[in-house]
Formats: sequence, C-alpha cells, structure tokens
Amino acid sequence: MSPDSASPRARVDSWMWAVRLFKTRAQAAAACRGGHVRVNGERAKPATPVRPGDEVHVRGEGPERVVEVVRGIAKRVSAVTAAECFVDRSPVPPPEDQTAIAGARERGAGRPTKRDRRQIARLRGH
Repeated sequence: MSPDSASPRARVDSWMWAVRLFKTRAQAAAACRGGHVRVNGERAKPATPVRPGDEVHVRGEGPERVVEVVRGIAKRVSAVTAAECFVDRSPVPPPEDQTAIAGARERGAGRPTKRDRRQIARLRGH
C-alpha cells in the first residue's frame, strides 16, 4: 500500500510509530497506556483512531510535542514522507539562559541534610 492510498483513519499508536514520534510501536502503545498521549484533548488508548485534522499531544522523554495529523498512515515510511504526514505545532522551548537552575550537588557529597532539602524545596517553589 503506497502512502497516497493510505486510509484517512489509523490507530494512534501505529500512526505515531509510522511518523517517527516513537522508535517502536510498543513504546507508542506504552505511552498511550501511561496517559502520555492525548488526541483532541482526550486521553488516548493505543487503538484510538486518528483522522486528518486531529491534534495529538505527546508527553515523553523530551519536551511536549503537539502535532496536527495531515494524513493517516499505518505503515512506517521514509522520513521525508513521514514529515509530510503531520504539522508540528509544538511550543518553542525557552532559551537556556531563562531556565531556572535546580539545586545541583557535587558528586559524592552524600545524602542531603534536612536543611539542604528545605533549601532545595524553596528553590523549586514548594
């Protein structure tokens, strides 16, 4: 089946694998089961169908990805063809100089004391 004759509907786990948002379909399905994938604002199961125009939010190892489905495909295709199947609407990450530096400890410093833990919590805004 060529990518042009692909059905307009596809399972969200196989679609995310086919467009290379995940390395394996099992990882995509696990992300769905873990609640890290939303389709049009609703939590998605691995078998949730996606259609052109749907918005898929993926939280994972890196920053959150927000993509709009342009074409539904179920089989893995070339990277160039996969890039044509979605529009990336992910928010731009803030510059590194504007991100807060978390309390870093020197390696081998041991477990933080109660005072250290309070200072770390204060830094994180707890």
